[in-house]
Amino acid sequence: MMAPSGISPPSAGHTVGASALVSAAMPTEAEIRQVVSRVVAGLTTSSTPPSPAPGLRSEPGAKPSIAIGCDHGGFPLKERIGFRLKEQGYDVTDCGTHSAESVDYPDFAHSVAQKVSSGESTYGIIIDGAGIGSSITANKVPGVRAALCYDLSSARNSREHNHANVLTLGAGLVGTNLAQQIVETWLETPWAPGRHADRVAKITAIERIHLRSAT
Repeated sequence: MMAPSGISPPSAGHTVGASALVSAAMPTEAEIRQVVSRVVAGLTTSSTPPSPAPGLRSEPGAKPSIAIGCDHGGFPLKERIGFRLKEQGYDVTDCGTHSAESVDYPDFAHSVAQKVSSGESTYGIIIDGAGIGSSITANKVPGVRAALCYDLSSARNSREHNHANVLTLGAGLVGTNLAQQIVETWLETPWAPGRHADRVAKITAIERIHLRSAT
C-alpha cells in the first residue's frame, strides 16, 4: 500500500503511531481558521445564509427546481414523490433509475448531486433502501450538503442548522405518507441565520482545504 502524500513510509523496525499519521494528513487548526476567515469575509453578513449557486435564481414566486433520483429499492417511492412534486408546481428533473431492476445507488446519487453542485437544480432528493449510501455518495461532491432525514424534526434541523441542499430518504425505513411529509417539511423550512450560517461556512472552508490539497 502506498503511503499518503506527504507521509514517508516507516523504516524497518520503526512503527508510526496512528495519531502521527492523522496529524500529518489533516490540516492544522491555523489552516482551517485562515480559510474560515476568508469564507466568512465573503458572506454579506453573518446573519445572511449562503447565496444560491449560479443559475439558481428564479422569478419571484416560482418554485425551485429539484433533481430526484433513486436506486431499485427507492424506485416506487421516487415515482410517487416525483409525481407529487410536479403536481405542486416544482420543476423536477428525474435522474433515474426508471425501473425496479437492480442498479448501483452511487451512480444515481452522483447524478443528482452533480446537478445541485453545478447549479442546474436548486435541491436534490435521493432515495435508496436506507438512505445512508446515497448521503455518503452525494457528500463527496463539492458544494453538496446531503442529509439523511427520517422524521419531520430531522428534516427541519437539516435545513435550519446545516443548510442542507440534498435530502436522502430510506425507502425501507419510512412509509410513503411520512416520506412525503418529510419532503414537504424539508422544502418549506428556511435556512436559519447567525451562528448556523457561520458554522456552515466552516464546513465549506474544510471542504476547500481538502480540494486544494488534492490538486
